[in-house]
Amino acid sequence: MVAAMSHTLRSARTATFVYFILCGTAMGTWVVHIPAIEERVGVSHATLGGLLVLLGVGAFIGMQAAGRLTDRLGARIVVPATGVLCSAALALPGLSRDPWTLAGALLAFGFCNGCLDVSMNAHAVHVEKAYGRPVMSAFHATFSVGGVLASLAGAATASAGLSPAAGMAVMGVLGVVIALVSAGALLPAAPTAADTDSVEAAGQAQPADCRRASRRIWLLAALALMVMLCEGAANDWSALHLKDVLGAPASTAAFAYGTFAATMTIGRLLADRLVARFGSMAILRHGAATAAVGITIVAVSPWIWAAFAGWALFGLGLSGCVPQLFSAAGHADPSAAGANVSRVAGLGYVGMLAGPAIIGWLTHLVVLNHAFVLLTLLCAITAMAAGILRTGSDRMREMAASRH
Repeated sequence: MVAAMSHTLRSARTATFVYFILCGTAMGTWVVHIPAIEERVGVSHATLGGLLVLLGVGAFIGMQAAGRLTDRLGARIVVPATGVLCSAALALPGLSRDPWTLAGALLAFGFCNGCLDVSMNAHAVHVEKAYGRPVMSAFHATFSVGGVLASLAGAATASAGLSPAAGMAVMGVLGVVIALVSAGALLPAAPTAADTDSVEAAGQAQPADCRRASRRIWLLAALALMVMLCEGAANDWSALHLKDVLGAPASTAAFAYGTFAATMTIGRLLADRLVARFGSMAILRHGAATAAVGITIVAVSPWIWAAFAGWALFGLGLSGCVPQLFSAAGHADPSAAGANVSRVAGLGYVGMLAGPAIIGWLTHLVVLNHAFVLLTLLCAITAMAAGILRTGSDRMREMAASRH
């Protein structure tokens, strides 16, 4: 019985990895084809920027819809369904012929991608609960792996002479097959006895307790907004910082984002072991503090090598923050894991989209590197607010440390 259960959990964990890679690959496939689609549709950079807002709007709406749907129907149904829809919608931008059809395609693709994002994170919470130890950060690391696979696939389809429409359609068909094949390994929707007890207790909770729980979820969402705003700013401004502020050649500047992304991926692969040893509160606090130090180095250093070190620290520090916030939201109430994750993920996604724009607006007032001081402030606030993740285990660690 125990061996069968262990096999089931391992299979569910593997399937969850697959869906995270699928989600990352779908988004990455769109990203690598942006230049070709922009040229085909005949829009300017400014118009494309406006159209990308629709991608974010669709994702936000999809996240909110998928959260409650996952709680109602179960992740085992919603995850593969949204995986199929997201993969199918991937072909739409490649088929667009004008700005209007591209707008509709991006809205639909964003909606489906947001649905998959929340439902797979809700299932990841269930897997983590079943394992009884932290596993969330590794899932988020494999999302980045999906982006790498998309880059390789994009290069392969381009070298084979396939058009963006054909290349994206091929990736979409593969995604549909993978989503369907992996569905059977997901955990069933039926709650455990412990979950049932917690749901019954929640139903008997006093209104004041419910309000406190709701406030905690929105505080987690606010922290996710700040952390993901920092991540979004790094995505769009790291290379420009080295090129425009420090005068690095374009070939060198491109490695700034690569450095940030690499340390973020490495950090997420290591974070679960660190959470198991030190607790999620410590990872959020020390991670955000490390990120604050890193981006401060970027903001004040006149040397390229120091800027690379700063971006590396920034990625390493941020790497474990978002998974801890998503995990805490999902574990707060097993009966509403999807809805709670959708709130945290949705507001975090707003931060991801707003980060580049806010930094861009600040550059009208100060030079680019000085605008990064805002990110230092947000990381510092996150570090100070990390106590929201304090658990009984954290209190025991603190008591043990005080005795010594």
